[in-house]
Amino acid sequence: MGRPRTNDETVEERLVACATEMLATRPRESVTLRALATAAGTSTTAVYSLFGGKGGLIGEVRDRAVACLFQEVSAVPTSADPLADLYALAAAYRRWGREHSHLYTVLFGGAQTFDPSGAVGTNDPIRPLLATIDRALMESILVGEATFIALSLWVTLHGLVMLELAGALDAATAEAVFRSTIPATLRGWTTPAVLRSLRPADPAP
Repeated sequence: MGRPRTNDETVEERLVACATEMLATRPRESVTLRALATAAGTSTTAVYSLFGGKGGLIGEVRDRAVACLFQEVSAVPTSADPLADLYALAAAYRRWGREHSHLYTVLFGGAQTFDPSGAVGTNDPIRPLLATIDRALMESILVGEATFIALSLWVTLHGLVMLELAGALDAATAEAVFRSTIPATLRGWTTPAVLRSLRPADPAP
C-alpha cells in the first residue's frame, strides 16, 4: 500500500489562495516562502514539490488570474455594433476587477507593461478587445492605431477600477464616471461621419 499524499490538491489550493491574498495586500518582497507555507498550514517543501518554488507559485496565481479574466471578457456576446461591444467589454473588465479584487491587484496592482502590438496568446484577455477594435476599424467606425485605442481604454478602465478598489469612489459616483468616461474615450477615436450620426439632430430653424 502506497504512502498517502500529503501535498495534494487541497494543499495546492490553500497555497494559491494564501499567495493571492498576500500578494494583493503586502509588498511583494515581504511575501517569503516561509510566510506562504505558514499561512497555508504546510511546509516549504510542499511549495517546492507542487510548484517548484516561490516563483512557480506566484506564476500559478498570475496564470489563474489571467485565465479567469479571459473567461469573463470572452463571454461577452458579439453584436452588430462594435462600439456597444467595446462598452460591454469594458463593463465586463470592471465587473471582474471588483468581484476579484485580490486577483486584480496581483495582476495590475504594480507597474505593468502593456504591448498589444506584440504577440497575443490564444487566452490573452486583450484578445477580445483587439478583435473588436479591429472590427470597428475595418467598418470605419473608429480611426487610429489599434494599439493606442486599446491602451487608452485600458488606462481609463484601470484608473477607475483601482480608485474603486481603494475606496476612493462610492458606488454611485463610480457608476456615473464609468458611464460617461468610456463613451467619451471611444468618441475620441470615432470617425467624424459616425460622430455626426450619433449626435442629436439640430433643431429646425
